[in-house]
Amino acid sequence: MNTPITLASGSEIRAQLLRNAGVAFDVTVARVDEEMIKAALLAEDASPRDIADALAEAKARRVSDKVGGLVLGCDQVLDFQGRLLSKPATAEDALAQLKEMRGQRHMLLSAAVIYDDGKPVWRHVGQVRLLMRDASDEYLADYVDRNWDSIRHSVGAYKLEEEGVRLFTRIDGDYFNVLGMPLLELLAYLTLRGVLPR
Repeated sequence: MNTPITLASGSEIRAQLLRNAGVAFDVTVARVDEEMIKAALLAEDASPRDIADALAEAKARRVSDKVGGLVLGCDQVLDFQGRLLSKPATAEDALAQLKEMRGQRHMLLSAAVIYDDGKPVWRHVGQVRLLMRDASDEYLADYVDRNWDSIRHSVGAYKLEEEGVRLFTRIDGDYFNVLGMPLLELLAYLTLRGVLPR
């Protein structure tokens, strides 16, 4: 029988990934100031990979302090030419991000950290490289208009599992990392630990 873990995230897609994989879990949303953590790390010239890892750890640690047991924290960042892009604040921001990235490569970094009774016991940062097609201004504006309610919560202003897939010509890496969780590595760890059956 599966031993439940706590997902320190309100992300529906991450919860769906765990459900689909048959992992028993509870949800406790971590209340952390992500912008403050990002700003502090950027001031120290931290890499996007380290920022993703630190955000995932902050979430796992915060919830672990409350509930104990196994706690999974996750975060995803977008590395565009060494610069971190965040979730767009407005539709105009989304359009500006997409225009800047079109015809260019960028990387999604999906971090996961597991805490066990207040201590980190496992971490992984998965990465995916994506090449965006050189879409027209008109298509990008229409795309943002049609999809704003969905993409406003996504780094890079797109969702690959929806119409956002039409923005790309090449994707190198694990699809689960695109969705925000290094799922295969997580399942391997939970199996080795005996949380999931062999």
